[in-house]
Amino acid sequence: MSTSWSRRRTTYALAGGLTALTLLTACGGGGAAGSEGPVTLTYWGWTKGTKQAVDAFNAAHRDTKVRFEEIPSGTAGGYAKISNAVRAGNAPDLVSIEYPTLPEFVSQGAVKDITPYVTPELKKKLLPQAVQLTTLGGRNWAVPFDAAPQVYYYRKDFFTRHKIEVPRTWDDFRTAAAAARKADPKARIGTFFPDDPTTFEAMAWQAGARWFATQGDSWKLDTTDPATRKVTAYWQGLLKDGLVHTHVSFSPAWTNSLRSGGTVGYLGASWGAGVLKGTLPDQSGAWAAAPVPTWNGRPASGMLGGSTTAVTKGSRHAGAAVRFAAWMSTAPEAVRARVASGESSAYPAATALRPVARQAFDTRYYGGQDVYALFDAAAASVNGDWGWGPATSTTNTTLKDEFGKAAGTGGGAGSLADAVRAGSDATVRELRRRGLKVMGR
Repeated sequence: MSTSWSRRRTTYALAGGLTALTLLTACGGGGAAGSEGPVTLTYWGWTKGTKQAVDAFNAAHRDTKVRFEEIPSGTAGGYAKISNAVRAGNAPDLVSIEYPTLPEFVSQGAVKDITPYVTPELKKKLLPQAVQLTTLGGRNWAVPFDAAPQVYYYRKDFFTRHKIEVPRTWDDFRTAAAAARKADPKARIGTFFPDDPTTFEAMAWQAGARWFATQGDSWKLDTTDPATRKVTAYWQGLLKDGLVHTHVSFSPAWTNSLRSGGTVGYLGASWGAGVLKGTLPDQSGAWAAAPVPTWNGRPASGMLGGSTTAVTKGSRHAGAAVRFAAWMSTAPEAVRARVASGESSAYPAATALRPVARQAFDTRYYGGQDVYALFDAAAASVNGDWGWGPATSTTNTTLKDEFGKAAGTGGGAGSLADAVRAGSDATVRELRRRGLKVMGR
């Protein structure tokens, strides 16, 4: 994994550094620990198995206790809830924030600079590039938790029964999608999630797109590159021909379609193995996992999510909060409790804990398949040139609205190309509103 990740370090350092250096004056520091000693921390998050990990922490620690509240995932309302709580002054001490969204929260001044507490010893335990993703302007803003390379999950029983080959390429995927619909008119081997731009972004990432870059003190946006156009046209074709579903991600409609056999494939990430296992326990043994299809058959992956733990600006217990976050990311008992919950397939940013996660994961659901070996291979193939911009919420909110139109779920009409263009235009306007320079626009 280190080779492809290392190619991204310069990109992230440039993008992260430019964003943070522009905004740090407004954000302020916030490194003061406040009162440390016996404390109770509050923590909001949504990743599966978190409650079990928190319970394990509370059982093993006397001086610090953690109250956990599960909130909707970030794009499903969790980020809005966190932002509103920060503005109202009643935010928890800690929150889950995905890598793409962290620069946004830094720019809002919503999270603390935790540099004084992120020790060299802690950094050594974590994937260096994950640390890089949480470092803006030379300061640390969150503790990395996991990585999330793309994976394709499919109903092995359905594919076997109808003699459909597991797709290795995107051309194969279209062929398999048509074969599945022919075998069972209600069956689809994948879903275009109109509410979840991150899945589309991961596919653009995999194809070699690079939406955000920096040059000097300016941002450069490019969503009309050949890779993005290829992905956009491909999915527009699948939608036009009715070869994929358009359910809202993780909605009752999506879940019911999985249960009924209407959806027999899922383009997800490493964490998706736990999602399926926890959501559909009665389908144990029916599912398998495979590398995500690629354009030329050679391994390639993007990142779909990946989370961190950040300390909100209002916390008076930054030191204790970071110690808890570090425990969640680096303690074997934390990963073991999370994965053994049966709902999580976390792929730790702490590389030494991956064998712990592998051992704790019950592979019987996937017919004994070593899904962590698949995750390792997928992580090693992550495409190297993607970078995140400083206004991800603007980008994704616009994409979400426009994808709904293009997929026929939000009323009106439109295309995926229109949606991507609208997302880019909205992002440029937002960057300029913040006083940032944008090249060529």
